[in-house]
Amino acid sequence: MPVLKRVVGSNPTLSVLSFTYDILLLIMFTDPEKNLDQFDLQKGMRVADFGAGSGFYALTAAKLVGDKGKVLAVDIQKDLLVRLKKEAAAKKILNIEIVWGDLEKEGGAKLADNSVDRVIVSNLLFQIEKRECLAREAARVLKPNGKILAIDWTDSFGGLGPQEKDIFGKEAARALFEAVGFSLERAIDAGAHHYGLIFSKKKK
Repeated sequence: MPVLKRVVGSNPTLSVLSFTYDILLLIMFTDPEKNLDQFDLQKGMRVADFGAGSGFYALTAAKLVGDKGKVLAVDIQKDLLVRLKKEAAAKKILNIEIVWGDLEKEGGAKLADNSVDRVIVSNLLFQIEKRECLAREAARVLKPNGKILAIDWTDSFGGLGPQEKDIFGKEAARALFEAVGFSLERAIDAGAHHYGLIFSKKKK
């Protein structure tokens, strides 16, 4: 069963399948808590989760930044955002704001310039076509010296991950973000069959 792309619009059936498969991937490969522990999130920070999907990173980040911080969960799938909002409310996590946005359009994140301290992009690069637009949106919304954590697949893992043609590897990710003004800070251990890169936004 291949990974389902998040860019499936408002189709509720595909949204449910994407949510279910996200859970499977979390159990098998990735650990948001471990990954975000390596990302230096601090109390009071504003964090944007690009392609928030089922919300595992948004929910974890919300706990790390505390009541005075905020997580802005951006996704194109309304159904997943509604699900995330309900889950956050049930867990009494009140510092998540959902944002319906298209990260493949200029201004599509619907966030102000220089307004966030951190951006998370997890398992999204292989799913979209206009990656340069996403990278520019990250650069636009991040404050000077802000940081982005990019996590994605290193391989198809026998078809359980993305198709080989869709893999967007570590070096490609580095080139993508450096082209819009980021500098690579370091790599992290992002779990099996994944890479993790932390970039910082250069001061102009």
